Amino acid sequence: MTKRATTLDEQIALLRKRGVEISSEEKAKECLLDIGYYRLCSYLFPFEKSYPCLLNRTHEMVAGTKLSDAVALYYFDFDLRNILNRYISRIEVALRTYITYTISNKYRNSPTWFVNPNVMSAAFISNFDDIYQTIKKKSVIKRHHQKYVNDKYAPAWKTIEFMTFGNIESLYVNLNNLSDKLEICRHFGVNQTAIFENYIKTIRILRNTCAHGGILFDLKLPQSVKNGPAGHFPRLSSNNLSCTLQIVDFFIRTISINRQNEMRSLIYNARSKLYKQNILLEDTLKKTAGVLQYQK
Repeated sequence: MTKRATTLDEQIALLRKRGVEISSEEKAKECLLDIGYYRLCSYLFPFEKSYPCLLNRTHEMVAGTKLSDAVALYYFDFDLRNILNRYISRIEVALRTYITYTISNKYRNSPTWFVNPNVMSAAFISNFDDIYQTIKKKSVIKRHHQKYVNDKYAPAWKTIEFMTFGNIESLYVNLNNLSDKLEICRHFGVNQTAIFENYIKTIRILRNTCAHGGILFDLKLPQSVKNGPAGHFPRLSSNNLSCTLQIVDFFIRTISINRQNEMRSLIYNARSKLYKQNILLEDTLKKTAGVLQYQK
């Protein structure tokens, strides 16, 4: 039978039935209208006795679970998302810039090397027009084509500026020459292209999770993070948030040690603010193995 919508009073009654302590119904209704019952229940999930099992859930909560615990975890996730957006953007810009600078100078006679079969794979070139449909709508690119009417594409230093993170990832993966790939990945402290591609994909997935308001504290990647210069990760926890944060931390360090220390401090402070709620929250996050134990 299809489930029906529930009122705030019904939602509060159901939460209490499951063992969630609610001290103020007025505040609970405010939170439910602000966050939403379905989303808030995602932040109650780690407090369930059966966590992390998703099958045959009873939704019965660990004794002492408060609605305020889930709300605090929600706002921690919100703060963490804002922090990561800031530093992932730094990584994206640095990666875009170095690829553009390095390959453009190596193939100086081919300003549109991204469609040169000597530089890029045939698969990337055949799909590039679809990517360019969005890029050519940018005012900078429009002005280029108004001035250079015979150019099918704007040069790399203009075009790549408007590629998405996913496009940049694909650009790197589809470089034909191993020497080109190695020159780029070694700049960022990685000596193997397969590991570098794994790292870029990991950051791209994290970026998209942040951009679309996805849950971070209990993040599970569809892939495992490879062992490499960013760290060695236990097999059973090689796809969680902690591993992902270590990849971000590693990349940020190659860009700026000051920015690395800054990011660590912000995450540490957000985590400390969360743990002030009570010991149950700290135990819960340890159980999820989600948050890297940053130090100031």
